[in-house]
Amino acid sequence: MRRWLESLEQFAIEVILERRFGKKAALFRWLLFLLSKVYLLIVRLRLYLYRNRIIREHQVGCMVVSIGNLTVGGTGKTPVVEKFARALQDGGRTVAILSRGYKSRQPPLFQRVQNRILNIPNPPRVVCDGRDVLLDSQEAGDEPYMLAQNLKDVIVLTDKDRVKSALFAIKKWGVDTLVLDDGFQHLRLRHRLDVVLIDRQAPFGNEFMLPRGTLREPPSSLRRARYIFITKSEEGGNEQLIERIRKYNRTAEIIECTHRPRHLQHITTGERQPLEFLNDRYVGSVCAIAAPESFENALRDLGANLEITKRYADHHRFSASDLQAFLKRAVLRDLDALITTEKDAVRFPELLEMPIPIYFLRVEIDIISGEESWKECIERICSRQPVVPPERFFL
Repeated sequence: MRRWLESLEQFAIEVILERRFGKKAALFRWLLFLLSKVYLLIVRLRLYLYRNRIIREHQVGCMVVSIGNLTVGGTGKTPVVEKFARALQDGGRTVAILSRGYKSRQPPLFQRVQNRILNIPNPPRVVCDGRDVLLDSQEAGDEPYMLAQNLKDVIVLTDKDRVKSALFAIKKWGVDTLVLDDGFQHLRLRHRLDVVLIDRQAPFGNEFMLPRGTLREPPSSLRRARYIFITKSEEGGNEQLIERIRKYNRTAEIIECTHRPRHLQHITTGERQPLEFLNDRYVGSVCAIAAPESFENALRDLGANLEITKRYADHHRFSASDLQAFLKRAVLRDLDALITTEKDAVRFPELLEMPIPIYFLRVEIDIISGEESWKECIERICSRQPVVPPERFFL
């Protein structure tokens, strides 16, 4: 069943991105286009209700920083969330990251219904308590687990109800700064600062709304942003994109950044290799991310001879048979190593045999333009005195 759903998802993606042709694909695109018009009406109605306070936001009495995007996947959000959380923690704030836990394993439906009927408390899942990582990637979800692994002194919680998570974090740990991972569309919890990421390579996806395209909101929603990060940038060359952004938001600080590879790390031993390891090596790549081309091109830019590649649907849960089959191909091609992404590595099962090494590429954010704006942003947040919410805020 899981394989069938992934195949269907992959077919839909190829249709949306116009990689599939023919009568069936054209008909499907037309149906998705009609649905996207309905979706746009719903989005605008929701924004109107919140903007006019017909539906009210919840305030929790502390700094809330939302980091999100207009499109579905592929903007490189997780490294930016990590950079923010680390900078704020280093600046003296007590930080908790609140995530939805996308595609994490949920309790059985029977148990969830039973808990609701019996009114049994259902607290957020604690991925990291500021000292230890308490859940695996299946229970936590890919991004929260990866953040917890890299930020072990930062609290990481997952729950669809971000208000509940916020109140839980404040009451249990006394946090004074909440970072919403993928929070731009989560309007129920009041944001004090909205950070929006735009991928330089596909700023507004294919310009269509979901489900015909990848836009969650129209570009005009950029007016809510205080800071806009243009990700996957290069030195210069963003003038046209910045000009378009300014049509929607004339005052937001724009920061240009790039995802800079740091090193390779073995998926089981943790052994690190410098990036020079890839130079003239014959390697294969395997990934299940929204923008596989970006990852594969990065390997080529680092000097690797990319002989074979394997792509799966975003967030694919790898099985041992998936990897063993690919390892056999790699051995037959006499490859030196297999390379994956850090996000994919957390979903790899334990392998009894590994005839060639498997490494993930560690990537971090480097700011290439707007460094002063970045420093001012962090200083502004860290200089504020934490606000202790009254008891009425708590669950």
